[in-house]
Amino acid sequence: MIRREIDSDASAVRSVHLAAFPGDGEAGLVDALRENRHLSVSIVAEENAGIVGHIAFSPVTVDGLDVAAVGLAPVAVLPEFQRQGIGSELIRAGLAACREAGFRIVVVLGEPGFYQRFGFQPAHLFGLGNEYQVRDEFMVLELKPGSLNGIRGLVRYGDEFSSL
Repeated sequence: MIRREIDSDASAVRSVHLAAFPGDGEAGLVDALRENRHLSVSIVAEENAGIVGHIAFSPVTVDGLDVAAVGLAPVAVLPEFQRQGIGSELIRAGLAACREAGFRIVVVLGEPGFYQRFGFQPAHLFGLGNEYQVRDEFMVLELKPGSLNGIRGLVRYGDEFSSL
């Protein structure tokens, strides 16, 4: 079952990120985003009454302007549940929730071959850069057609990402 995160999920969400990533960077990032009320969209995958996956979206700016954009990061699935399509379902549900919430643009830093399946395209083709100096792995998706018209510049994630 895919659903929105509720307050009582926080500990289980942290456990998923700790299990899915080496170190505690992503778990700490989600905790900080939650604490600062910067989790714009937070979705969990639940199986047998336990949280097995999580995806987070948080605000980003383009050249310091609020352009109704969010960044997808992180997404995690417990190792024993990986390669079963749960991550893909989280992404689809998360993108739908972002669209419903009125966001117009989503950016992601990740594997191009994976994220292009969801419609993401290289952000540099639209004149968008990022503070991490990454080119091909930095991608963008318009949730509403035409949302990228006239938007160019440097995409910045929230201060919470500086700890990664």
